[in-house]
Parts: sequence; C-alpha cells; structure tokens
Amino acid sequence: MPSSSLAGDSADAPAPVTRAMLPESMNLSDRALLLATDLNRLLAPGAIDAVAAASLPAAEQGKIKTVLQRALALLGTPYRWGGTDPDKGFDCSGLVGYVFRNALGIELPRVSREMAKSGELVTDRAKLNAGDLVFFGRRGRVDHVGIYVGEGRFVHAPSRGKDVQVSSLDTGYWSNKFMQARRVDGI
Repeated sequence: MPSSSLAGDSADAPAPVTRAMLPESMNLSDRALLLATDLNRLLAPGAIDAVAAASLPAAEQGKIKTVLQRALALLGTPYRWGGTDPDKGFDCSGLVGYVFRNALGIELPRVSREMAKSGELVTDRAKLNAGDLVFFGRRGRVDHVGIYVGEGRFVHAPSRGKDVQVSSLDTGYWSNKFMQARRVDGI
C-alpha cells in the first residue's frame, strides 16, 4: 500500500515540468524566451498591442512593439555592473541602450543620469506610453532607468544578484523611487 506522500503518483505518468526543473544546459536565450512568454500571458490581454489603441501612427506603433519585444526577450539575463551585452549581463542603462540600439538603431547616452536629460519629458505619469523611459533615484539624483511596458509595469536590470525583470511603478520598492519619464526621440 503506498504511503500518503506518494498517493496519486503513478510510475506511468510523466512528472510535471516546473521552472525549477529546467535543464541547466538550457541557454540564456531559451530561458529568456520562456520568461517573455510567461510575461506575455501575465500582461492584460493585448497590453502590448494596446499601443495601437493609443492613436499613434502605425510607424510609431511598430517601433514601440519592436522595442518591447526586444526588451522582453532579455528577461532573465543576469545583472552585471557596467554590462552592455546579453551574453555577459546588463546594468540598467546598458540594457536600455542595448534594446534601443538593436531594435531601432537609436543611440542613447551610456548612463541613466544622461539618458534622463534626453528626449521629451513626460510630466504626467498617467500619460506614459509603452516604450517610454522611466527614471528612479534618491535625493533628487537619477540612478536607475527602465523601459515602460504598459499597465504600470517596466522592464529593467535591477541590481546585483537579480536578473532582468518586470516590476511595478505603482507598488513596491520602485514606486517610491520614481522621478520622471522621457519619450525617446525617433520613436
């Protein structure tokens, strides 16, 4: 008679696959793709396509979608201070610069403080568009940047020991650190 801890198990049934059971040999691109797929399911239906509902010209909608897809494909990439490469890791501004350079050919300043001086200032947080840069800091000094994805969320490389991820602007640690947003020229 099986013990209660084994009740319901069957030698013939395949074990359920969980994220914790992903093979160690799975490369970073495959892991990022799985994470991006999970995020797409978590976002409200059509959230990325909600850009189309923002009454933007079709060319801008396409650029924003390209930026978001490129950024979300990098989910799970490790944080690395000074990092600008998906194979080695990113810091916050390295991630943002990489995404805009590779998605649209747009060169941004290397550090978040300088990024916070370029583009059009978005003064009303309620008017953020997907693809806008969101800036965070302490004591009036910008020290972090991410890319707004919509629905009050942004993708970023947060800090040592963490991977590229999506966080909330409205709750948690980052909500109290938000300083400003910028719309990138050319998008």
